[in-house]
Amino acid sequence: MRSVSKYGFAAVTVVFEDGVDVQRARTLVSERLQGVRDQLPAGAEANLGPLSAANSEIYMYTVSGGGKDLAELRTLHDRVVRPQFRTVPGVTEVNAFGGFVRQAQVIVRPNDLVSRGLTLHDVVEAVKANNAVAAGGYLEHRDEQYILRGLGQAATLDDLRNTVIRATTAGVPTTIGEVADVRYGAELRQGAVSQDGRGEVVSGIVMMLRGENSREVVRRIRERVAEVNASLPAGVQVVPYYDQSDLVNGTLATVRRNLLEGGLLVIAVLLLFLGNVRAALLVAATIPLSLLFAFLGMRGLGLSANLMSLGAIDFGMIVDGSVVMAEHFVRTLHGDEARGALPTTRAGIAARLVAAAREVARPIAFGVLIIMLVYVPILSLQGLEARMFRPMAITVAVALFGSLLLALCFVPAIGTWVFQRGARESRYAERLAHWLDRGYARALGAVTARPRATVLAAVTVFAATMLLVPRLGTEFLPQLDEGSLLISATKDPTISLTRSVQMQQELERTVKLSPEVTTVVSRVGRAEIGSDPMGVNQSDNFVMLKPRAQWRPGVDKDSLEREITNRLAERVPGVAVGMTQPMQMRLDELISGVRADLAVKVFGDDPAVTRAVADEVAGVLGGVPGADEVRVEQTAGQGYLNVRLNRAAMARFGIPMAEVQEALETAVGGRPVSQLVEGSWTVDVAVYYPEALRTSAEAIGAITVPSPGGARISLAQIADIRLESGPVQVSRERAQRYTLVQSNVQGRDLGGFAAEVRAAVAARVRPPAGVFIVYGGAFENQQRAMARLQVVVPLSILLIALLLWVSLRSWWLAGLVLVNLPFAAVGGVLALWLRGLHLSVSASIGFIALFGVAVLNGLVLLTTVQRARLAGATPRDAATDGARERLRPVLMTALVASLGFVPVALSHGTGAEVQRPLATVVIGGLLTSTLLTLLVLPTLYTWIETARVRAAENRRRRRAAHPRPPLEREPFAAASAPESSTPDA
Repeated sequence: MRSVSKYGFAAVTVVFEDGVDVQRARTLVSERLQGVRDQLPAGAEANLGPLSAANSEIYMYTVSGGGKDLAELRTLHDRVVRPQFRTVPGVTEVNAFGGFVRQAQVIVRPNDLVSRGLTLHDVVEAVKANNAVAAGGYLEHRDEQYILRGLGQAATLDDLRNTVIRATTAGVPTTIGEVADVRYGAELRQGAVSQDGRGEVVSGIVMMLRGENSREVVRRIRERVAEVNASLPAGVQVVPYYDQSDLVNGTLATVRRNLLEGGLLVIAVLLLFLGNVRAALLVAATIPLSLLFAFLGMRGLGLSANLMSLGAIDFGMIVDGSVVMAEHFVRTLHGDEARGALPTTRAGIAARLVAAAREVARPIAFGVLIIMLVYVPILSLQGLEARMFRPMAITVAVALFGSLLLALCFVPAIGTWVFQRGARESRYAERLAHWLDRGYARALGAVTARPRATVLAAVTVFAATMLLVPRLGTEFLPQLDEGSLLISATKDPTISLTRSVQMQQELERTVKLSPEVTTVVSRVGRAEIGSDPMGVNQSDNFVMLKPRAQWRPGVDKDSLEREITNRLAERVPGVAVGMTQPMQMRLDELISGVRADLAVKVFGDDPAVTRAVADEVAGVLGGVPGADEVRVEQTAGQGYLNVRLNRAAMARFGIPMAEVQEALETAVGGRPVSQLVEGSWTVDVAVYYPEALRTSAEAIGAITVPSPGGARISLAQIADIRLESGPVQVSRERAQRYTLVQSNVQGRDLGGFAAEVRAAVAARVRPPAGVFIVYGGAFENQQRAMARLQVVVPLSILLIALLLWVSLRSWWLAGLVLVNLPFAAVGGVLALWLRGLHLSVSASIGFIALFGVAVLNGLVLLTTVQRARLAGATPRDAATDGARERLRPVLMTALVASLGFVPVALSHGTGAEVQRPLATVVIGGLLTSTLLTLLVLPTLYTWIETARVRAAENRRRRRAAHPRPPLEREPFAAASAPESSTPDA
């Protein structure tokens, strides 16, 4: 639990563990709030925020035009626009920001109050008491009943003016209009919105209900916009400037394009290697069917189609089982026809295909099951990574299960019809197969003849590659490009709202100088219904960008950010800026409470001490390579006009504390005391002193309060009034106060940067007793995810080993297949290093997926080799012949799985950044694991199996040379079982 407290406002964030029902959590918090409300100061309210999530700000817009001023536009928004948007299904809240909120104001004239012997308290009580509806019961008139009501609510300003405060003993009344000016004005505000440097605007933010489909909700909002605009006065329009569906549609377009291109590449490989159009189309037919199976599973499990759930589906991986089955059919039927043994009847063809299917069904089943089960440990992830990758793991596992059913049932069943007249390979495919076989036979013969050199070379490559792992760097996740920017700007804490808005307009004009920017909307401070604890010195600047195709040549996101940052430093001095993105900012705030990659929290009770330590930490952090936008949270420097009441002086004059507090809170602060009814709407009524009496320390000191004796005592006589500096905000986490130091990372990995920062801070900063340092931010997510993956990845390998043993019934054969895993990792590491990508959660998931495909290829090859060995072939012949027989299916499964990810690895569309490391690892890893499967694995099998045969022969010789004497009184001689070189003999 953490909180940020500012003057007059506090935001408390309660974080629950994953899996807790959100409705139950809200109920628990509401129950606790009931017990706290009695302890809050009078007038303070504590309410739960809307039922929304970090990505719930789905639609932002401005209301402008028609020659209306900000007050009129804000009233139109609150009374016309907001109610219509709130009725859209899926919308939980519509927040208004900017403009001036309409308020009925009673501006008292102190001199008139004194001349009539009245006090401010009398005016406040008159406004409260003379604005109500009395329930008078009912009466019967003849045969009808009438309800009696006492209508005393004020509906107009004249009603307020004519409200009686007090009557003299002679019966002469004094009304509010005689001692005060009654008019419409604007509430005191702590925020504003401006756009493109042209001035202030009125803005609205549509919040989506948690768990809703953002694409559908935005579609409904868009449809409602036309109705809203039709109901507004001529010229006034709702104009959106941020639409989350643009990001959603962009990511879905990237997924569709990647899936389509990957599917076409897979079909091309099938046509190339199978050499049979019917077989290729049969395998290709399993792609949409597997995808349909996945969609049905997602529907049943309540998963949405998005970048993460669909982005990791590799059609090549899905068709692996069908590829092996169809290739074996074509090989079998083509061989039968070449030998003249092809059955002539459909029943004969079906029987032949059933027999062929049985030969490869076991390795296919276990291979695909292994790929499925390696995704199971991903379900144990926690936090943000769990929410991102669990849908992916479930979707891929469901699609793979569907592909397994299709490979074992659909392909053989349809194959009996497709191949009822046999199956021939094209001449091109035959020539390609012969060419590959000749080259492979020569290479295989060379490596199997030199097993020690082959294994030594493989181990050397693996060891050398592992030395690159520390150089990869680590990060939580690659940053998703949302297609927009959010610039957080911080100014001097004593700045006024008026000056802050002026600086914002200059900032907007500066940002607009970049031709890639379409519009800039700045939100300064906080709205009237605050959900964000921002001061008037802070602002969020939403920078909307053109489509990437319209950018200047050579300009990318990073260079654009640097250009804007440098230009702001020159043209808008005194403003500290930080670059992020709209959704990323909200997500970071929700998870860690900060808007930066790395957060250093200095905990302690004394804010002066923690601030000093935080400044030391910032100095050290700024010297670490890669540190960008280092800043210390502003905790002090806010200007306060402190009115310290002298209790002795108040007692001397007989003035109660309530009189003074009411004068400060109501007459100066303008606290609403009642409401004015305007049709179906209400307007707050506030009582003020004239502006001239509440704009300076001297003016406030001249405010008088009545004493019991009738004298008017000024505040200066009973209070010490001074302009002083005080706290800007107080941040707490786990009920402890802290000062925050935050930094982004530029040009290097987050994990390495954080490790270097921790080492530097530990070496150079010595916090005093009672002060300690905690690291957080995105780095915290990365540390948690990597710690979990250190358990998840070995668990995946253990599951693979268990399934291999079940399939092969031999631990040493299972170990041979597992040798594929480190060499698959070699390719994944090299691919990441060559592309300059860091080791992230996405890349780690790629390694898990890679291990499954690598094991499938090894299992398919080793099953064929073992079958030949059991048939009586020598270890070398079994390895060579089995490997040559499985050359084409191994190449095909590796190629289709890797090429299916090529569009993902090369894509630059929206959202491609998150999936790029995963695809890169799979492609690179399959290259090296395929080389191992085809060259090193047969070599290792030959070497180890030959050694096992020799060891068995030596044991026979020793037993023959030293036979055991028969046991006494043993009726039967024990027949010794023949020694076998394989466990399945």
